[in-house]
Amino acid sequence: MNAVGSFLIALSMLPFFPFLIVYYGMVYFKKSKKMALHTAMDVTTIFLIAAVAALFNNAFQSGFGVYLILILLLIALGLIGSAQTRIKGKINYKRMMRALWRMAFVVMGFSYIVLMAFGLFSYILDIM
Repeated sequence: MNAVGSFLIALSMLPFFPFLIVYYGMVYFKKSKKMALHTAMDVTTIFLIAAVAALFNNAFQSGFGVYLILILLLIALGLIGSAQTRIKGKINYKRMMRALWRMAFVVMGFSYIVLMAFGLFSYILDIM
């Protein structure tokens, strides 16, 4: 495996590092903390999806993690689009995708913490 692939796998298993790298890099170059926070959240969501899928597969001995996340994202996209249509009468695709992506960041962050704790506790119990 090449160095770039190994680096990306390491970042996927520790998704808070890409957040910090992007956030501080954006603050340094753009000087806008709000834009840096939003960009860091957007970039980290990709790594969180990969990490949560891997943790789900490991915790439940399955290969369904990525597919489950994709199905849930598609369902959420449909619900957001439906709500937008009912409220505004039309769909703003940019706002819909931004809402989905930010919501995915929060849900995947919470799922990462829960699945990491579950994996840690199950590993400790297996040792004992």
